Amino acid sequence: MKKLACLILFGALSASPALADPDPAEIVRDAIDNWRGTSSYIEQTMIVHRPEWERSSAMVSITRGNKDALVRFTAPARDEGNATLKLDRDMWVFTPRLNRVIKLPASMMAQSWMGSDFSYDDLSKTDALLTDYELSIQTTEEADGHEIYVIEAVPHDDAPVVWGREVLRIRDDSVFLERDYYDQTDQLVKRMIADRIGPLDGRPYPQEMRMVDVEEEDHWTLVVTQSGKFDVEPPSFLFTQSNLRNPRDWSPR
Repeated sequence: MKKLACLILFGALSASPALADPDPAEIVRDAIDNWRGTSSYIEQTMIVHRPEWERSSAMVSITRGNKDALVRFTAPARDEGNATLKLDRDMWVFTPRLNRVIKLPASMMAQSWMGSDFSYDDLSKTDALLTDYELSIQTTEEADGHEIYVIEAVPHDDAPVVWGREVLRIRDDSVFLERDYYDQTDQLVKRMIADRIGPLDGRPYPQEMRMVDVEEEDHWTLVVTQSGKFDVEPPSFLFTQSNLRNPRDWSPR
């Protein structure tokens, strides 16, 4: 009986999920969910820095589900009203100066957004990493009492992405620490870094994210989060072209 009990215990331990290798897709999915939730309302400042100048803009970002996002600039006056709407893989922009809603072709998704080091495709925190890439854990690290997963993301052959591969560093509490973007020749092009992590609406959050252009010296864009709420219920009218041109005020209670 003792022998049988030992065999049963050994079998149970062998099958325990705690002993299984971590799933890179689950790690990335949890990090995206921590960043965005089922929906989100975030107030931020974006600072674009160049060797000769620096400018700052205020904006509100609202996400719904996995693929929809609205970003609207609120200050200064020269930027106020500029907005970007993303629904799944389609994107529209509105510029008050032109008073036009323009749909962006797929070929422009990798272009600079509002003169920053972020591209249009960086905006909505979509789940493209989960659908368009093969994910694998390269190594794990220890830092500040946390385990950090280093994950390589290699695009599928038919994936509509411009990068040759990406390398992610994700903390064990689902915080994105770093994201490296490599071109088709495997040269590092840009790097997104969490400069400061702190609490936001009850979760650990990268409150300052810096996108660095590694090919241009002293070129970077910093996004600072002032406040935010997750798992809100944004009304459907927000995610329409009509609201893009004629915005209606909304914020979560």
